Amino acid sequence: MKVYLDNNATTIVDPHVFAEMEPYFVQRYGNPNSLHLFASETHPALKDAMEKIYAGIHAPKEDSVVITSCATESNNWVLKSIYFEQILTGKKNHIIISEVEHPSVIATAKFIESMGCKVTYLPINHEGIIDAQTVRDTITDKTALVSVMWANNETGAIFPVEEIGEICAEHNVPFHTDAVQAIGKLPVDVQTFNVDYLTFSAHKFHGPKGVGALYIKKGKELIPLLHGGSQMGGYRSGTLNVPGIVGMGKAMEQAVDSLDYEMEDVREMRDTFEDELLKIEDTFVVTPREKRTPNTILISFRGIEGESMLWDLNRAGIGASTGSACASEDLEANSVMEAIGAAEDLAHTAIRFSLSRYTTQEELDYTLDVVRKAVERLRGISSTYSYAPEGHESGLDAHH
Repeated sequence: MKVYLDNNATTIVDPHVFAEMEPYFVQRYGNPNSLHLFASETHPALKDAMEKIYAGIHAPKEDSVVITSCATESNNWVLKSIYFEQILTGKKNHIIISEVEHPSVIATAKFIESMGCKVTYLPINHEGIIDAQTVRDTITDKTALVSVMWANNETGAIFPVEEIGEICAEHNVPFHTDAVQAIGKLPVDVQTFNVDYLTFSAHKFHGPKGVGALYIKKGKELIPLLHGGSQMGGYRSGTLNVPGIVGMGKAMEQAVDSLDYEMEDVREMRDTFEDELLKIEDTFVVTPREKRTPNTILISFRGIEGESMLWDLNRAGIGASTGSACASEDLEANSVMEAIGAAEDLAHTAIRFSLSRYTTQEELDYTLDVVRKAVERLRGISSTYSYAPEGHESGLDAHH
């Protein structure tokens, strides 16, 4: 049996999305910026896709949604544009991010930090969540940007973006949120939340890879990251990825239509699966489930290296991860586990299971059986677990 439980890394393309995209590879392939018939054949589909994308995040028409290649590009664009416009010119000198942002935000922040920007890395609490008060405590008149993700890719923890947005508005500081893990799992409304910039990527909600977007509120324009042509109103040069945009539009529509199923049925499957996992001795799940996206579990099995568990799961045809796929070649301890203060013997044991609307109960039952057998096998050969003194405690025992 093959079971895919790594949906926070990427998702299967919805068949309806693929069907919508297919004609724009071979039949209607014109460059939409050309002036001939072949180009004009793509215009209605692009317009329809953009309307679906705007509607999916409740963006008003006066605001902008700019198509990018991925969320990494969008995140880079926001931080680097703020650096060029606000920090390099000496108007401001400071940005605020969380210590558990996606690598595309962390790495970009460190880059501009090396160029003279001051960066505050906000800590998370023992539940893996930022306290909005820490934003209020660190924001100054020299702060050029606050960038905090909507939901964490590893734990599924939902951050207080509404409150953070209000704090930023009070201080007249732009607020950017990486909403990659929120679309299709939580209601996202840029008019309800004070969001100036919002990042998302189609492949996280059953759309194609290689296409993402950045929402930009009117009056919060950015310096282009890519210069060249006049595509996307001059915001982002480069020939438009017509099949990708069409696919993202359809995927957004499907994600909104499926939101109730995700928040109710997927959550119920996740909770039942989690309950059974927690019956295994010495297990720990980060973030209370009511404070998480409905599809995500980050669980640690004391005494078992995460990579060892992945090996057993992979041999059984099960796809899971030890955290962010963008950092999967890094065999250091899970960054979230370190951030919440987990001891070293627990920080290396995290496994992320992330479900989707395509996950079935049969798949979860099979996975549970494999996990139980893997735990028994791996703990049986683990010196740190098998030979620990009786009554030994380690890690985050207070939160087990």
